Amino acid sequence: MAGGIKPNRSSSRYMSEINVTPLVDVMLVLLIIFMITAPMMTKGLGVKLPEVTAKPIPQKQQTIKITVVRDGTIYLNRLKVDTGVLKYRLSQMKTSNRTGQVLLFADRSVPYGKVAKVMAAIREAGVLDLGLVTKAINVRRPGRNASESGKITPKGRQ
Repeated sequence: MAGGIKPNRSSSRYMSEINVTPLVDVMLVLLIIFMITAPMMTKGLGVKLPEVTAKPIPQKQQTIKITVVRDGTIYLNRLKVDTGVLKYRLSQMKTSNRTGQVLLFADRSVPYGKVAKVMAAIREAGVLDLGLVTKAINVRRPGRNASESGKITPKGRQ
C-alpha cells in the first residue's frame, strides 16, 4: 500500500523513516548561493587609485576609511556623507577615542579641490593621523640589464 501503511489493519503502523534527500538538495543549493555571494559582499567601493612608486606605510590596528568616488561622493566607512556630516562624525569619534588612523581613498579623476576640501574637513574634526592611499606600481630603473633584474641568462646565450 502507498504511504507506508501495512495492509494488515490490526498491526497498521506508519513507517518512521526520514527522507533526507530534499534536505541535502536544499543545503547544497544554499551552500552554492553563499559561495557565490560572499565575495560580492566584501568587495570595496570601485575607486581607481593614483599610482606612485613610494613604499607603503605600516597600518595601525583601528583605521577609518574615507572614500571619495569618481562623482565626488564621500563615504565614511561605506556610509554616504557630506563634508559637514563627515566633520561631525569624525569629531564624535575623536572625543570618544574611537579614531585610529584615517585612510583617504580618492579616485584619480576627482578634482584636487574636492580632495583638499575633504582633507580640510578631516583636519577641522581634529584628526591628525591621515594617510592618502595610492596604488603601487613596479618601475624598472633605467640602466638595469637582464641579469640585474633577476633574469639570469646561460653562458653563451645573450
